[in-house]
Amino acid sequence: MIQLLFFLVFVEAFVAFLLMVKIGPLRELVMNGLDQVKMRKGTVLTIAGTMSVILFSNWVSIVKIQNKGAKIGTMTPMDQVLWRTHLLEASLMGFSLYLGFLIDRMHHHLQKLINLRKNGGSKKEVEKLEAEKLQLKENEDKAKEEVKQLQKEISGLTETINKLKLESKEKDKKIETAEAHVASLQKQSADLLLEYDRLLEDNQTLQAQTKTRHF
Repeated sequence: MIQLLFFLVFVEAFVAFLLMVKIGPLRELVMNGLDQVKMRKGTVLTIAGTMSVILFSNWVSIVKIQNKGAKIGTMTPMDQVLWRTHLLEASLMGFSLYLGFLIDRMHHHLQKLINLRKNGGSKKEVEKLEAEKLQLKENEDKAKEEVKQLQKEISGLTETINKLKLESKEKDKKIETAEAHVASLQKQSADLLLEYDRLLEDNQTLQAQTKTRHF
């Protein structure tokens, strides 16, 4: 799911970039595509609602894991992996929803600007839309910076998860080695007890033979 969210975020960022910068006919193609998507508003709202529910579920899981760690004083390696996974998914979903809202607003204002130019709208309204477009561009730049920061955090989280998995495997190996050592010691102890019983029996036999000879 994380790979799918990454793909969705990058696609949304690319669409926002095409809306912001006019490159040949690409902006018109994107605008037409968004028009088609908005015609299926019910489907879009369903997808957004589902993502919001999953986002809320991830935050609830994060809070539960944190509370569990607070109760016992620390989080197990598995809890740490789950916590980081839920945090990563929640961050990507939240950013994806934010980009979706940003694309919707950019599309709306661009469509309004195009209609005004076609209909010979007032200069003030055009300037207002240009100012809104500039604001959206600034928001897009800010979003790109957040994406870069998120990628750095994701890279760090991935390294930490891999490290925790490696530590968990090493601990499992140590536990298996210790269990094997304990089993070996138990077997040696059982053999020593058997040897002790045999020696005790031989000693008793020798004592009996010695008493018989004296008589």
